[in-house]
Amino acid sequence: MRLVQLSRHSIAFPSPEGALREPNGLLALGGDLSPARLLMAYQHGIFPWFSPGDPILWWSPDPRAVLWPEKFHLSRSMKRFHNASPYRVTLNYAFDRVIDGCANHRDEGTWITRGIEEAYRRLHELGHAHSIEVWRDQELVGGDVWRLAGGAVLRRIDV
Repeated sequence: MRLVQLSRHSIAFPSPEGALREPNGLLALGGDLSPARLLMAYQHGIFPWFSPGDPILWWSPDPRAVLWPEKFHLSRSMKRFHNASPYRVTLNYAFDRVIDGCANHRDEGTWITRGIEEAYRRLHELGHAHSIEVWRDQELVGGDVWRLAGGAVLRRIDV
């Protein structure tokens, strides 16, 4: 197993089975953050994760959590909690605010570079990236950015 250098001229990825064991899931480096490449990556369980100033690193760790929306079940107790809660949940209402909050540079740093922000905004404009927002009164108090790949929810960014 070796790390693969991606071409800027092809969106193809190596098989995730070839990912390194240590660090767990590191598969490739390079390429770009174009919508076509990101969509190809997510469809194969691959995602970008790198620090500012570093090359783009592509990962597919094992094990990996995938949520299937059609299998989601909200329990009665969670429904009661939600209905009694002072919080309101919206979808795709404040995508830019959520991604800004997720990218907000903290003391420990962030992996959400300007390039990642721009890439997710493009995916959102194309209908492939979505946000969920949590509000208390009119204040945004939490959120998440995710995308659907063949019906599976792939979480990438959280506040």
